[in-house]
Amino acid sequence: MQRELEPEVMDLADEVAAYAQADFSEVNAAFVERLIEHAGILDAPVCLDLGTGPGDIPLRLAKARPGWRIVGSDYSWPMLATARVANGGGTVFWLGLDAKAIPFPDAAIDVVFSNSILHHVPDPIPLWREIRRILTPGGLVFLRDLARPESRERAKAIVERYAGQESALLQAEYYRSLLAAFTVDEVRMQLDAAGLGFLQVAMASDRHLDVWRL
Repeated sequence: MQRELEPEVMDLADEVAAYAQADFSEVNAAFVERLIEHAGILDAPVCLDLGTGPGDIPLRLAKARPGWRIVGSDYSWPMLATARVANGGGTVFWLGLDAKAIPFPDAAIDVVFSNSILHHVPDPIPLWREIRRILTPGGLVFLRDLARPESRERAKAIVERYAGQESALLQAEYYRSLLAAFTVDEVRMQLDAAGLGFLQVAMASDRHLDVWRL
C-alpha cells in the first residue's frame, strides 16, 4: 500500500479537542517507560519533545525524572495552548517550532524524543537532519510512530481494535494517520540518507515502530 499524506499540522479546534480528550494514558505511559529505559541514569539532561501535542508525555516524564530539563514543542499553537493549560506546575517549558527548522544551536540537546510526529511530515529528511544537528555527541534519540499497514483493510482493523470506543472524528484521524505512516524499511533509508545510520529502527508492536540509539 502506498503512503497517503495527511495534513502536517493539527490545528483545527475539533481535532485538537478530540485528541486532547482521548485516552492515550496506556500508550503514553509505555512510551515514557521505554524512554527512561533507554536513557538510564542521566544527570539533568536537556530534553526536547518534538510534536508534543497536548503535552501528556513530557509532563509524565517530568514527574518521573524531576531533574530533567524538558522542552515540549509543537507546530500547532492550539495544541501548545492545550499543553500549557495542563502544565499546572510549570515543570515543562513549551515552545512553538517547526521540527524541520529547530531554533537551537548545534549539539544543544541531550535527549530528543517524539511520539507520532513522523507520519505528519511530508518529507522527513529535513527533520532527521535537524535531529542530528542539535543532538549532543552521544546524545539519546527515541522516536515512536505508527507503522503503515500492508492494506486499507488492515488499517481499518487496527482502528477498530484500538480506537473503536473513540469518537468518529478521532477514528477517522487515526485511519488517515495509519495511511500516512512509514514502514521500517522506509525509515531505515531515511536515517541512512540523513547521516543517522547509527540509529536502530524496528517494529515495537503490531502498529508502532521505534527509532532509538543503542
